[in-house]
Amino acid sequence: MKLSAVTSAAIVATGLLASTLASADTLKKVADSGKITLAYRESSVPFSYLAGPGAPIGFAVDISNAVVDAVKKRVNNPNLKVELQAVTSQNRIPLLTNGTIDLECGSTTNNTARAKDVQFAINHFYTGTRLLTKKTSGVKNYADLAKKKVASTSGTTNAQVIRKYSRDNNLDLDIVLGKDHDDAVLLVDSGRAEAFAMDDILLFGLMGNQRNPGDWEVVGDSLQVEPYACMLRKDDPQFQALVNGVIGGMMKSGDFEKLYNKWFMSPVPPRNQNLNLPMGKELRDNLVAQSDKPAM
Repeated sequence: MKLSAVTSAAIVATGLLASTLASADTLKKVADSGKITLAYRESSVPFSYLAGPGAPIGFAVDISNAVVDAVKKRVNNPNLKVELQAVTSQNRIPLLTNGTIDLECGSTTNNTARAKDVQFAINHFYTGTRLLTKKTSGVKNYADLAKKKVASTSGTTNAQVIRKYSRDNNLDLDIVLGKDHDDAVLLVDSGRAEAFAMDDILLFGLMGNQRNPGDWEVVGDSLQVEPYACMLRKDDPQFQALVNGVIGGMMKSGDFEKLYNKWFMSPVPPRNQNLNLPMGKELRDNLVAQSDKPAM
């Protein structure tokens, strides 16, 4: 069907409006709307997750809340409305770039490919891909999975990493993707996959939340080191400076290390598991460097 000139113009205008909204100054957008929308993950323990009915909790959630406090002061609105939006590995970048969410702090790897679409704040964690499996599986490393099914989560760097590792080492792995981390764990729990390839810190958190944590183990070499960082829209230097000011200020004051100890060195909901994971060298060094350097 041929579109009229008016209809065509309306479509173009709508597209331009959407583009403008997506690339708008976040602080102005927040000030004008009286609200800020934060993304959260449902099962990225202990960064951003649901421990029961109610709002999400976690290390990255606390960072997001600290940013909100700074935004309230910047826009001079102590009653600024905070809206929450659940995101997945697949939709977190589109929802940020189209203006649906204003900030995503979770378990998102800062890498050069994603930096084409978004920008990242100071790195707040470092991790690498390993495997979660049942102790009865006999799996101790990647070679034990040759020609077997391996789960990962759709839209993650880990799925790409494990595919490449399989090709490079002729393992012929059958990669099965879950829509989120809980779904991927269920693939292993139900016998539809032998192991779940994901960031090791998330695997430890997920393992502690299982009905019988002692039945599980995290195994395998760490395939690479990847930094986590909060995501925000590109070409937004004012908001980036505010977010980095919050995170960098926490790192300088010691509040960041206190927050780290709360979530990685103490019992956390819902099962009061203690990851007992001392801060690694990469992250400790970044308390001083405050780098947003991406993984390659």
